[in-house]
Amino acid sequence: MIDKDGNTYRVTRPMVIANARALFEAGRGLLGAETARDVTLDLAPVREVDSSALAVLFGWRRAAATRGIALRVIDPPASLLNLASVHGVAGSLPLA
Repeated sequence: MIDKDGNTYRVTRPMVIANARALFEAGRGLLGAETARDVTLDLAPVREVDSSALAVLFGWRRAAATRGIALRVIDPPASLLNLASVHGVAGSLPLA
């Protein structure tokens, strides 16, 4: 679901409503145990997203912020960027 390599988390499942709760909880758990101050979220393997992906990302951002962790997202799929644009939140995503 989420592979951790140092301070990089790689999401390996579709970010869709069926996986949203499990993804959020997995990411929140990793962030809760994180000692690094900067974490990179790699979305390169993600091929399918829906609007729940935005909720998961913003939830992770909040979880990271409460721990003083700067979260940045790399390689988001174009479909996620399109959704963020349609919903008017593209500028709020922590894109690298």
